[in-house]
Amino acid sequence: MLKALVLLQIAALHLNNRLRRATHSERGSVTTEHVLWAVAVIAIVGIVVAAITSYVTKQSGNIK
Repeated sequence: MLKALVLLQIAALHLNNRLRRATHSERGSVTTEHVLWAVAVIAIVGIVVAAITSYVTKQSGNIK
């Protein structure tokens, strides 16, 4: 009987440890952060390119 209780306690501790690791896993968070930074950089570059293109187009209209 005591052996069964010890095995049950070990199984419960093992399950608790697995559940804790599964809920606190940060796997993928770095990838998500990198994707968000990449999207932000692409958006900023797009805005800069649009501004430069607009400026150059307006200035080319002033050429005689």
